[in-house]
Amino acid sequence: MCEANAYLLKEGKEELVLEDISILRPEKEELYLQNIFGEQKRIKARIKEMNLIDHR
Repeated sequence: MCEANAYLLKEGKEELVLEDISILRPEKEELYLQNIFGEQKRIKARIKEMNLIDHR
């Protein structure tokens, strides 16, 4: 399987938020992320770009 990683862009630098994302769901003013191990995060952010070739 080829899961993607989630990064947060802060001050022009990418910061890894969560690896091996299996679910990414926009929810009002935040994003819900869950990886293949069941780890979940909610972050106040918006999607800038999805690069499925590079799994980002």
